[in-house]
Amino acid sequence: MADSQGIDIVAVEGKKALKEFIEFPFALYRGNANWVAPLRIAVKDLLDRKKHPFYRNADAEFFLARRDGKVVGRIAAIIDRNHNKFHGESAGFFGFFECENDLAVAQGLLATARQWTSQRGAQLLRGPVNPSTNYECGILVDGFDADPKVMMTYNPTYYPDLLERAGLRKAKDLYAYGGLAPQVDVKKIERVANKAMAKHEFRIRPIDLKNFDADVMRVWEIYNSAWSVNWGFVPMSREEFVLMGKEMKQILKPELVLLGEVKGQVVGFALALPNVNHALKKAEGSLLPTGLLKILYHQRLVKDVRVIALGVTEEYRTTGVAAGFYATLVRNALKLGYDGECEMSWILEDNTLMNRSAELMGVKRYKTYRIYEWN
Repeated sequence: MADSQGIDIVAVEGKKALKEFIEFPFALYRGNANWVAPLRIAVKDLLDRKKHPFYRNADAEFFLARRDGKVVGRIAAIIDRNHNKFHGESAGFFGFFECENDLAVAQGLLATARQWTSQRGAQLLRGPVNPSTNYECGILVDGFDADPKVMMTYNPTYYPDLLERAGLRKAKDLYAYGGLAPQVDVKKIERVANKAMAKHEFRIRPIDLKNFDADVMRVWEIYNSAWSVNWGFVPMSREEFVLMGKEMKQILKPELVLLGEVKGQVVGFALALPNVNHALKKAEGSLLPTGLLKILYHQRLVKDVRVIALGVTEEYRTTGVAAGFYATLVRNALKLGYDGECEMSWILEDNTLMNRSAELMGVKRYKTYRIYEWN
Protein backbone atom coordinates (compact mmCIF):
# COMPACT_ATOMS: atom_id res chain seq x y z
CA MET A 1 0.00 0.00 0.00
CA ALA A 2 1.33 3.43 -0.94
CA ASP A 3 1.92 6.07 1.74
CA SER A 4 0.77 9.70 1.67
CA GLN A 5 3.61 10.50 -0.77
CA GLY A 6 2.45 7.80 -3.16
CA ILE A 7 5.45 5.62 -2.35
CA ASP A 8 5.00 1.88 -2.07
CA ILE A 9 7.82 -0.13 -0.46
CA VAL A 10 7.67 -3.88 -0.88
CA ALA A 11 9.95 -6.85 -0.25
CA VAL A 12 11.55 -8.42 -3.30
CA GLU A 13 9.71 -11.62 -4.15
CA GLY A 14 10.18 -13.60 -7.32
CA LYS A 15 12.45 -13.31 -10.35
CA LYS A 16 10.76 -10.23 -11.79
CA ALA A 17 11.25 -8.17 -8.63
CA LEU A 18 14.84 -9.39 -8.22
CA LYS A 19 15.55 -8.30 -11.78
CA GLU A 20 14.09 -4.87 -10.99
CA PHE A 21 16.33 -4.65 -7.91
CA ILE A 22 19.41 -5.46 -10.00
CA GLU A 23 18.43 -3.24 -12.94
CA PHE A 24 17.50 -0.07 -11.02
CA PRO A 25 21.06 1.37 -10.84
CA PHE A 26 21.42 1.03 -14.62
CA ALA A 27 18.52 3.47 -15.04
CA LEU A 28 19.61 5.72 -12.17
CA TYR A 29 23.18 6.18 -13.45
CA ARG A 30 22.36 6.40 -17.14
CA GLY A 31 24.52 9.18 -18.56
CA ASN A 32 26.86 9.27 -15.53
CA ALA A 33 30.37 9.20 -16.99
CA ASN A 34 32.07 7.92 -13.82
CA TRP A 35 29.81 5.05 -12.80
CA VAL A 36 31.11 1.56 -13.54
CA ALA A 37 28.30 -0.91 -14.12
CA PRO A 38 28.74 -4.16 -12.18
CA LEU A 39 28.28 -7.44 -13.96
CA ARG A 40 24.65 -8.36 -13.49
CA ILE A 41 25.53 -12.03 -13.01
CA ALA A 42 27.95 -11.14 -10.17
CA VAL A 43 25.33 -9.02 -8.41
CA LYS A 44 22.78 -11.80 -8.73
CA ASP A 45 25.21 -14.28 -7.18
CA LEU A 46 25.94 -11.91 -4.28
CA LEU A 47 22.22 -11.50 -3.60
CA ASP A 48 21.53 -15.24 -3.63
CA ARG A 49 20.56 -15.94 -0.02
CA LYS A 50 20.33 -19.67 -0.65
CA LYS A 51 23.78 -20.15 -2.19
CA HIS A 52 26.13 -17.32 -1.21
CA PRO A 53 28.10 -18.27 1.94
CA PHE A 54 27.67 -14.84 3.54
CA TYR A 55 24.03 -15.62 4.32
CA ARG A 56 24.88 -18.74 6.30
CA ASN A 57 25.70 -16.36 9.14
CA ALA A 58 23.33 -13.56 8.24
CA ASP A 59 19.71 -12.75 7.46
CA ALA A 60 18.67 -10.23 4.83
CA GLU A 61 15.63 -8.86 3.09
CA PHE A 62 15.62 -6.75 -0.08
CA PHE A 63 13.13 -3.96 -0.69
CA LEU A 64 12.00 -1.88 -3.67
CA ALA A 65 10.39 1.55 -3.53
CA ARG A 66 7.86 2.34 -6.26
CA ARG A 67 5.89 5.41 -7.16
CA ASP A 68 3.06 4.91 -9.63
CA GLY A 69 4.52 1.51 -10.46
CA LYS A 70 7.96 2.88 -11.31
CA VAL A 71 10.98 1.78 -9.23
CA VAL A 72 12.50 4.85 -7.55
CA GLY A 73 14.76 3.22 -4.92
CA ARG A 74 16.06 0.03 -3.36
CA ILE A 75 17.68 -1.15 -0.11
CA ALA A 76 18.74 -4.30 1.70
CA ALA A 77 18.16 -4.83 5.43
CA ILE A 78 20.77 -7.09 7.03
CA ILE A 79 21.40 -8.83 10.33
CA ASP A 80 25.02 -9.97 10.32
CA ARG A 81 25.36 -12.52 13.11
CA ASN A 82 29.13 -12.77 12.60
CA HIS A 83 29.51 -9.04 13.21
CA ASN A 84 27.26 -8.93 16.25
CA LYS A 85 28.89 -11.95 17.86
CA PHE A 86 32.40 -10.62 17.25
CA HIS A 87 31.67 -7.08 18.49
CA GLY A 88 29.17 -7.95 21.19
CA GLU A 89 26.53 -5.57 19.90
CA SER A 90 23.05 -5.69 18.42
CA ALA A 91 23.48 -3.87 15.14
CA GLY A 92 21.41 -3.92 12.00
CA PHE A 93 22.81 -2.95 8.62
CA PHE A 94 21.56 -1.56 5.35
CA GLY A 95 23.16 -2.02 1.97
CA PHE A 96 22.74 -1.95 -1.80
CA PHE A 97 21.17 1.47 -1.31
CA GLU A 98 20.19 3.35 -4.45
CA CYS A 99 17.66 6.14 -4.58
CA GLU A 100 16.40 8.99 -6.68
CA ASN A 101 16.98 12.47 -5.27
CA ASP A 102 13.81 12.30 -3.22
CA LEU A 103 13.86 12.64 0.56
CA ALA A 104 10.53 10.86 1.04
CA VAL A 105 11.81 7.81 -0.85
CA ALA A 106 15.08 7.73 1.12
CA GLN A 107 13.25 8.08 4.44
CA GLY A 108 10.83 5.33 3.51
CA LEU A 109 13.59 2.90 2.49
CA LEU A 110 15.71 3.57 5.58
CA ALA A 111 12.72 3.38 7.92
CA THR A 112 11.77 0.04 6.37
CA ALA A 113 15.28 -1.32 6.87
CA ARG A 114 15.36 -0.02 10.43
CA GLN A 115 12.00 -1.58 11.25
CA TRP A 116 12.98 -4.93 9.73
CA THR A 117 16.26 -5.07 11.66
CA SER A 118 14.68 -3.76 14.87
CA GLN A 119 12.12 -6.55 14.77
CA ARG A 120 15.10 -8.90 14.87
CA GLY A 121 16.74 -7.28 17.88
CA ALA A 122 18.87 -4.56 16.31
CA GLN A 123 19.34 -1.41 18.38
CA LEU A 124 20.88 0.68 15.59
CA LEU A 125 21.15 0.79 11.82
CA ARG A 126 24.54 1.18 10.11
CA GLY A 127 25.68 1.23 6.51
CA PRO A 128 25.83 1.02 3.65
CA VAL A 129 27.61 -2.34 3.44
CA ASN A 130 27.08 -4.57 0.44
CA PRO A 131 26.57 -6.83 2.38
CA SER A 132 29.45 -6.33 4.90
CA THR A 133 32.67 -4.36 5.22
CA ASN A 134 34.44 -7.27 3.51
CA TYR A 135 32.73 -6.22 0.28
CA GLU A 136 31.99 -2.85 -1.26
CA CYS A 137 30.84 -0.39 1.38
CA GLY A 138 30.42 3.27 2.20
CA ILE A 139 28.94 6.34 0.54
CA LEU A 140 31.30 8.45 -1.54
CA VAL A 141 31.30 11.99 -0.06
CA ASP A 142 34.10 13.59 -2.09
CA GLY A 143 36.14 12.75 -5.18
CA PHE A 144 33.22 12.36 -7.58
CA ASP A 145 35.25 13.34 -10.64
CA ALA A 146 37.20 10.07 -10.81
CA ASP A 147 35.98 6.56 -11.64
CA PRO A 148 35.96 4.11 -8.73
CA LYS A 149 38.72 1.54 -8.65
CA VAL A 150 38.01 -2.19 -8.48
CA MET A 151 35.71 -3.17 -5.58
CA MET A 152 35.03 0.45 -4.58
CA THR A 153 31.68 2.21 -4.66
CA TYR A 154 30.38 5.21 -6.55
CA ASN A 155 27.18 7.19 -6.08
CA PRO A 156 25.45 10.44 -7.03
CA THR A 157 26.70 13.63 -5.37
CA TYR A 158 23.37 14.11 -3.59
CA TYR A 159 23.58 10.89 -1.51
CA PRO A 160 25.43 12.32 1.55
CA ASP A 161 22.96 15.18 1.93
CA LEU A 162 20.02 12.87 1.31
CA LEU A 163 21.08 10.41 4.04
CA GLU A 164 21.81 13.16 6.55
CA ARG A 165 18.46 14.83 5.90
CA ALA A 166 16.87 11.43 6.44
CA GLY A 167 18.35 11.36 9.97
CA LEU A 168 21.60 9.42 9.57
CA ARG A 169 24.90 10.61 11.02
CA LYS A 170 28.52 9.81 10.31
CA ALA A 171 29.87 6.71 12.03
CA LYS A 172 33.29 6.52 10.34
CA ASP A 173 35.12 7.86 7.30
CA LEU A 174 37.23 5.69 5.01
CA TYR A 175 40.04 7.24 2.99
CA ALA A 176 41.39 6.47 -0.47
CA TYR A 177 44.86 7.68 -1.43
CA GLY A 178 46.07 7.93 -4.99
CA GLY A 179 48.99 8.94 -7.16
CA LEU A 180 50.88 7.92 -10.26
CA ALA A 181 52.76 4.69 -9.54
CA PRO A 182 56.15 5.95 -10.86
CA GLN A 183 55.88 8.95 -8.53
CA VAL A 184 55.18 6.97 -5.35
CA ASP A 185 58.20 7.51 -3.11
CA VAL A 186 59.17 4.16 -1.61
CA LYS A 187 62.75 5.09 -0.73
CA LYS A 188 61.84 6.57 2.65
CA ILE A 189 59.89 3.54 3.82
CA GLU A 190 62.39 1.12 2.30
CA ARG A 191 65.07 2.25 4.72
CA VAL A 192 62.78 1.48 7.64
CA ALA A 193 61.51 -1.72 6.04
CA ASN A 194 64.90 -3.18 5.16
CA LYS A 195 66.22 -2.66 8.68
CA ALA A 196 63.11 -4.15 10.29
CA MET A 197 62.95 -7.09 7.88
CA ALA A 198 66.58 -7.99 8.52
CA LYS A 199 66.14 -7.75 12.27
CA HIS A 200 63.07 -10.02 12.33
CA GLU A 201 64.16 -12.31 9.47
CA PHE A 202 61.04 -11.23 7.60
CA ARG A 203 60.74 -12.59 4.06
CA ILE A 204 58.25 -11.52 1.42
CA ARG A 205 57.15 -13.89 -1.33
CA PRO A 206 54.41 -13.94 -3.98
CA ILE A 207 51.42 -16.22 -3.62
CA ASP A 208 52.09 -19.71 -4.97
CA LEU A 209 49.58 -20.46 -7.71
CA LYS A 210 50.58 -24.15 -7.68
CA ASN A 211 49.55 -24.29 -4.02
CA PHE A 212 46.91 -21.60 -4.28
CA ASP A 213 44.33 -23.19 -1.98
CA ALA A 214 46.87 -23.72 0.81
CA ASP A 215 48.11 -20.14 0.55
CA VAL A 216 44.53 -18.83 0.58
CA MET A 217 43.99 -20.64 3.87
CA ARG A 218 47.14 -19.06 5.30
CA VAL A 219 45.95 -15.63 4.20
CA TRP A 220 42.48 -16.27 5.66
CA GLU A 221 43.98 -16.95 9.08
CA ILE A 222 46.10 -13.79 8.93
CA TYR A 223 43.16 -11.71 7.72
CA ASN A 224 40.90 -12.72 10.57
CA SER A 225 43.76 -12.12 13.04
CA ALA A 226 45.48 -8.97 11.76
CA TRP A 227 42.27 -7.03 11.07
CA SER A 228 40.50 -8.06 14.29
CA VAL A 229 41.26 -4.77 16.06
CA ASN A 230 39.87 -2.62 13.23
CA TRP A 231 36.61 -0.75 13.60
CA GLY A 232 33.80 -2.46 11.74
CA PHE A 233 35.79 -5.60 10.99
CA VAL A 234 33.76 -8.73 10.32
CA PRO A 235 35.50 -12.14 10.43
CA MET A 236 35.03 -14.01 7.18
CA SER A 237 33.98 -17.62 7.20
CA ARG A 238 36.22 -20.13 5.46
CA GLU A 239 33.62 -20.60 2.73
CA GLU A 240 33.33 -16.87 2.10
CA PHE A 241 37.08 -16.40 1.89
CA VAL A 242 37.55 -19.37 -0.43
CA LEU A 243 34.87 -18.01 -2.77
CA MET A 244 36.43 -14.54 -2.79
CA GLY A 245 39.84 -16.05 -3.46
CA LYS A 246 38.43 -18.06 -6.35
CA GLU A 247 36.87 -14.93 -7.85
CA MET A 248 40.05 -12.88 -7.46
CA LYS A 249 42.22 -15.62 -8.96
CA GLN A 250 40.80 -14.77 -12.36
CA ILE A 251 42.35 -11.30 -12.32
CA LEU A 252 45.20 -11.34 -9.77
CA LYS A 253 48.91 -11.19 -10.52
CA PRO A 254 51.04 -13.34 -8.16
CA GLU A 255 53.61 -10.55 -7.81
CA LEU A 256 50.89 -8.33 -6.35
CA VAL A 257 49.64 -10.86 -3.79
CA LEU A 258 52.38 -11.07 -1.19
CA LEU A 259 52.84 -13.21 1.90
CA GLY A 260 55.23 -12.23 4.68
CA GLU A 261 56.99 -15.02 6.55
CA VAL A 262 59.17 -15.31 9.62
CA LYS A 263 61.04 -18.63 9.72
CA GLY A 264 58.52 -20.18 7.35
CA GLN A 265 55.47 -18.98 9.31
CA VAL A 266 53.11 -16.58 7.49
CA VAL A 267 52.60 -13.49 9.67
CA GLY A 268 51.28 -10.97 7.15
CA PHE A 269 50.02 -10.42 3.65
CA ALA A 270 49.33 -7.68 1.12
CA LEU A 271 46.96 -7.66 -1.82
CA ALA A 272 46.81 -5.38 -4.84
CA LEU A 273 44.66 -5.96 -7.89
CA PRO A 274 44.79 -4.57 -11.41
CA ASN A 275 41.99 -2.05 -11.80
CA VAL A 276 39.72 -4.22 -13.93
CA ASN A 277 36.98 -1.57 -13.61
CA HIS A 278 38.58 -0.04 -16.68
CA ALA A 279 37.63 -3.16 -18.63
CA LEU A 280 34.32 -3.81 -16.85
CA LYS A 281 33.10 -0.34 -17.76
CA LYS A 282 33.20 -1.29 -21.44
CA ALA A 283 30.95 -4.31 -20.86
CA GLU A 284 28.13 -2.20 -19.40
CA GLY A 285 27.10 -4.97 -17.00
CA SER A 286 26.71 -7.84 -19.46
CA LEU A 287 29.00 -10.64 -20.61
CA LEU A 288 26.92 -11.33 -23.71
CA PRO A 289 26.83 -10.85 -26.58
CA THR A 290 30.08 -8.83 -26.70
CA GLY A 291 30.78 -7.90 -23.06
CA LEU A 292 33.24 -10.71 -22.41
CA LEU A 293 35.25 -9.87 -25.51
CA LYS A 294 35.38 -6.22 -24.47
CA ILE A 295 36.59 -7.17 -21.00
CA LEU A 296 39.29 -9.45 -22.35
CA TYR A 297 40.48 -6.83 -24.80
CA HIS A 298 40.49 -3.85 -22.44
CA GLN A 299 41.92 -5.86 -19.53
CA ARG A 300 45.22 -5.93 -21.42
CA LEU A 301 45.23 -2.12 -21.43
CA VAL A 302 44.81 -1.71 -17.67
CA LYS A 303 47.59 0.40 -16.14
CA ASP A 304 46.14 1.18 -12.70
CA VAL A 305 46.24 -0.88 -9.51
CA ARG A 306 44.49 -0.75 -6.18
CA VAL A 307 46.19 -1.83 -2.96
CA ILE A 308 43.25 -3.48 -1.20
CA ALA A 309 44.68 -5.05 1.94
CA LEU A 310 47.90 -4.95 3.91
CA GLY A 311 48.40 -6.25 7.43
CA VAL A 312 50.55 -8.24 9.81
CA THR A 313 49.82 -10.06 13.03
CA GLU A 314 49.87 -8.10 16.27
CA GLU A 315 53.37 -9.28 17.19
CA TYR A 316 54.86 -7.52 14.16
CA ARG A 317 52.40 -4.63 13.76
CA THR A 318 54.70 -1.87 15.03
CA THR A 319 58.05 -3.31 13.90
CA GLY A 320 58.13 -1.60 10.52
CA VAL A 321 58.05 -4.79 8.44
CA ALA A 322 54.69 -3.83 6.92
CA ALA A 323 56.45 -1.05 5.02
CA GLY A 324 58.24 -3.75 3.07
CA PHE A 325 54.93 -4.78 1.55
CA TYR A 326 54.24 -1.29 0.20
CA ALA A 327 57.71 -0.98 -1.32
CA THR A 328 57.54 -4.44 -2.90
CA LEU A 329 54.03 -3.90 -4.29
CA VAL A 330 54.93 -0.61 -5.96
CA ARG A 331 58.15 -1.97 -7.44
CA ASN A 332 56.46 -5.15 -8.68
CA ALA A 333 53.58 -3.17 -10.18
CA LEU A 334 55.99 -1.04 -12.18
CA LYS A 335 57.89 -4.13 -13.40
CA LEU A 336 54.58 -5.58 -14.62
CA GLY A 337 53.79 -2.39 -16.54
CA TYR A 338 51.23 -0.91 -14.15
CA ASP A 339 52.57 2.61 -14.43
CA GLY A 340 49.25 4.42 -14.16
CA GLU A 341 47.44 5.35 -10.97
CA CYS A 342 48.08 3.52 -7.72
CA GLU A 343 45.24 3.70 -5.21
CA MET A 344 45.57 2.64 -1.58
CA SER A 345 42.13 2.08 -0.12
CA TRP A 346 40.33 2.02 2.05
CA ILE A 347 42.01 3.21 5.24
CA LEU A 348 40.08 4.11 8.39
CA GLU A 349 40.28 7.82 9.21
CA ASP A 350 41.76 7.06 12.64
CA ASN A 351 44.27 4.45 11.47
CA THR A 352 47.17 6.80 12.13
CA LEU A 353 49.95 4.38 11.20
CA MET A 354 48.53 3.52 7.77
CA ASN A 355 47.55 7.11 6.96
CA ARG A 356 51.02 8.35 7.80
CA SER A 357 52.60 5.61 5.71
CA ALA A 358 50.52 6.65 2.70
CA GLU A 359 51.38 10.32 3.18
CA LEU A 360 55.07 9.46 3.58
CA MET A 361 55.04 7.86 0.14
CA GLY A 362 53.68 11.04 -1.40
CA VAL A 363 50.22 9.81 -2.38
CA LYS A 364 47.32 12.18 -1.76
CA ARG A 365 43.94 11.52 -0.18
CA TYR A 366 41.55 12.06 -3.06
CA LYS A 367 38.37 10.24 -2.07
CA THR A 368 36.43 9.88 1.17
CA TYR A 369 33.78 7.26 1.82
CA ARG A 370 31.43 7.36 4.80
CA ILE A 371 29.65 4.75 6.88
CA TYR A 372 26.48 6.16 8.44
CA GLU A 373 24.57 5.23 11.56
CA TRP A 374 21.03 5.71 12.84
CA ASN A 375 20.49 5.10 16.57
